[in-house]
Amino acid sequence: MRLESGRVERCFRAHKNKRFTIVCVEIRMAWMWKRKSLIATSLIVAVSIFVVVVNYSEKPYFLLQPVFGQTFSNRWMFSKQPYKAFKPHPGYVSVPKQEPLKLHCELCSIVSSSGQMLGQAAGPKIDRSPCIWRMNNAPTRGFENDVGRRTTLRVVSHTSVPLLLQKPQHFFGQGNDTVYVVWGPLRNMRKDGKGIVYNMLRQAVDNYPHARIYITTEDRMNYCDMVFKKETGKDRIQSGSYLSTGWFTLILAMDMCKEIHIYGMINDTYCKTEGNKKVPYHYYEAGSRDECEEYLLHESAPYGGHRFITEKSVFTKWAKTHAIKFFNPSWHKL
Repeated sequence: MRLESGRVERCFRAHKNKRFTIVCVEIRMAWMWKRKSLIATSLIVAVSIFVVVVNYSEKPYFLLQPVFGQTFSNRWMFSKQPYKAFKPHPGYVSVPKQEPLKLHCELCSIVSSSGQMLGQAAGPKIDRSPCIWRMNNAPTRGFENDVGRRTTLRVVSHTSVPLLLQKPQHFFGQGNDTVYVVWGPLRNMRKDGKGIVYNMLRQAVDNYPHARIYITTEDRMNYCDMVFKKETGKDRIQSGSYLSTGWFTLILAMDMCKEIHIYGMINDTYCKTEGNKKVPYHYYEAGSRDECEEYLLHESAPYGGHRFITEKSVFTKWAKTHAIKFFNPSWHKL
């Protein structure tokens, strides 16, 4: 029986005896409960639609506000956003299917390739992390006690792909479930047959069908350049700078990881402090150039250098807003 508020009121006016009053009260209560149920159902539907829209939004709102000036409000900062598990990352597509990367981690431990890792015995702690990230061709064999054994994801420079292909079975064999994210300029990553590095990766997938290899899109490369300019005030190309693998790694990690632990990365003032420890640039290259010497050389290079020290100063800023912690050495000034 369909009831309206006016009909219920007329029922009360028309029937004064006790029996009809009871019946009308029951009718009125049934009508009120029906109305409340309709309102509750509408609210549930509205909230569900909102959650779906938010979870499938692809806009890159994860970076901190200083990157974009006042364009974005504080509510879009990475540390303020609700965590979105399994959010696809369209800036990274698979070889050759061009499917977006889908991966999430509650805690990512990023292991630097720095000689700072030597003698720290951080391996067991690193191996307890849900996700372990490494860079380029940094090995674990022979260094397990310091850097750990497991690898979830490896961010690789286009220049380091030939080094991986020297040991293709080790890096891409069926027993290896590591995800590879390869960054590089369009000239090397183009898919029209003229991209030298892309052709190498395509051949690797043909030889090892279980390999999980992704590359950065041209839009994502431009985005990383834009972040560098916003943070430093310098155009990457005009300043003769090359972004490091560490830069691409941290930007991806901020989009994918709820919490980030970084091992073996020095801050921007480390090389200027008295008594800084001299270590090889890479932990797996004994006798190579000292890390600080390499950093200072790149920082002052007029063209073609990685601005390691400049990048670390940006990381310092990000760590004040994001869930990022540094170990071996720790960044005390944060």
